[in-house]
Amino acid sequence: MTTQSVVEEGGLGSGVSVEKMPGHWVLARLGKRVLRPGGLGLTARMLGGLAIGEEDDVVEFAPGLGVTARMALERRPGSYTGVERDAVAAAGVRRLLKGARQRCVEGSAMRTGLPDGYGTVVYGEAMLTMHTAAQKAAIVGEAFRVLRPGGRYGIHEMSLEAWVSEAEKAEVQRDLSAAIRVGARPLTAEEWRDVLEEQGFQVREEATAPMLLLEPQRLIEDEGALGALRIGANLLRDPGARARVLGMRRAFRRHAARIGAVALVAVKPG
Repeated sequence: MTTQSVVEEGGLGSGVSVEKMPGHWVLARLGKRVLRPGGLGLTARMLGGLAIGEEDDVVEFAPGLGVTARMALERRPGSYTGVERDAVAAAGVRRLLKGARQRCVEGSAMRTGLPDGYGTVVYGEAMLTMHTAAQKAAIVGEAFRVLRPGGRYGIHEMSLEAWVSEAEKAEVQRDLSAAIRVGARPLTAEEWRDVLEEQGFQVREEATAPMLLLEPQRLIEDEGALGALRIGANLLRDPGARARVLGMRRAFRRHAARIGAVALVAVKPG
């Protein structure tokens, strides 16, 4: 895979140079499927807390490559609706959907266009971190609106350790944003709870994991040995993408003691 192929026409990041491409697009182009800060393990814990069953109408904000959609669909919900703003990603998710009540629509998590009380479960991963405080509130508020009373909401996001000072938080945000070419605004677990509770949710469960997205151990856990080898081979063939990935990993390692991942499951009061 060359730098040219990383930005080929019609795919994620089409028409954007690898130097300017958002980090998650670079990783996806290299073959990385799992783009969650706490890995598949934390995603599984979030889904376990959501307890999706056959009676549920599930809404996923920003399904991306569809990895979590597959996991949710294995629980055979009554319906599944993905809301994805990227047309290429939305088309990819649609190819995974086989049921009559399964669909992926193009739209914003802040304004989904779905009716009030449409779902019994809403979740989103690795998306709130990349939004401002006002946008975070709007997305969580939209989840609250879309859920029926008693419905469950799950998030899986990058977090900051509770002891991180405001100056250190600003440094983390600056360094990560520069590395991934997207605004990165992680919060402490308590601050994430506040974001949900301010929109009316009651947080019921919390789980954490280290942020090891680009470390060999996590790559093998999330992608499998063959998948990790494939990513490594693609990196060797693509110097532009390799430079970006190494830059991201340096930033993650520099702040390893300050950052992590958190999953919360909350309920809309009945």
